[in-house]
Amino acid sequence: MGWARTLFLGDIGNRLDIKDCEEDIHVLKASLMEMHTDSQSQDDELLKLRRENDQLKLYLAAIIRLLAARGVLSVEQLQKMVDIIDSEDGAMDGKTRNDIV
Repeated sequence: MGWARTLFLGDIGNRLDIKDCEEDIHVLKASLMEMHTDSQSQDDELLKLRRENDQLKLYLAAIIRLLAARGVLSVEQLQKMVDIIDSEDGAMDGKTRNDIV
């Protein structure tokens, strides 16, 4: 209420204004803490996904090298298949939006 409270209630009005401001500050702090918690949760999830992605790359590299070493699949055959799958969704962008199998 601000100046009107002070004008009509004097010091009591000031104290009421201070109390209102403190409540607003408390609400803002809680909101910021919630945003920080959400952000931290997203950071944790992103880190987990990055680790999982790194591990999947490692396993995929191992499988490809094993298949190539045994003569089951050449690197050229693999690259050709990757290019075919990549182009199936209409864009050669290094990803697919279609079903994997």
